[in-house]
Amino acid sequence: MHTTFIQQGTVMNTKIGSLTIPPASLYSFEVICVTFWVLAVDKVIAPATRMYFANGVELTQLQRIGRFLMIFAMEMAALLETKRLQSIREAEPLSIAWQFPQYFIIAGSECFAVITQLEFFHGQAPDSMKSMLTAFALLTTALGNYLSSAIITFIAGVTVVWQSPGWIPDDLNRGHLDYYYWCFAALSLANFVVYVYFASKYKLKKVVIS
Repeated sequence: MHTTFIQQGTVMNTKIGSLTIPPASLYSFEVICVTFWVLAVDKVIAPATRMYFANGVELTQLQRIGRFLMIFAMEMAALLETKRLQSIREAEPLSIAWQFPQYFIIAGSECFAVITQLEFFHGQAPDSMKSMLTAFALLTTALGNYLSSAIITFIAGVTVVWQSPGWIPDDLNRGHLDYYYWCFAALSLANFVVYVYFASKYKLKKVVIS
């Protein structure tokens, strides 16, 4: 995902006013957005949910982990790529500023899922396994990156067979990165549905205060 976001940025107009924005530097924007999301969750979203629910509770850890925002981020990236390809045909390249919204939504997804996942693994693990299971939480991110690379390689290879040069060629202006993003949005939706099923079956560890 992050690799393709950078690739998408490299074929856009990287000038904003008098500044030239390196596509990879938008990770800094994402970090800033994560900080914003953390503050928003703590000061706005959490109090709002406590007011909404009659018993005064807020969103549980399992509700926050769902990665529902990832679906929207992939859809936004797909729509942007469709618009970008159209702008290339019209010889008016889109500004890289159009990528800001998808990075913003990705930051929200990381705020809800990644941070909460660490809290969940640490809180629900047996006392003797807290460190190991917290490390497993980080391992899922590493394995996810390898799986993402495998998916990109598979889709690039299969789509070349279907129709040269495929969806993700070296020259993205000749490809269809938007189709890839739509596939990833569908995969994210399927992941969300499976997650909701298993999360609904999970029984939270009860904390006994002696």
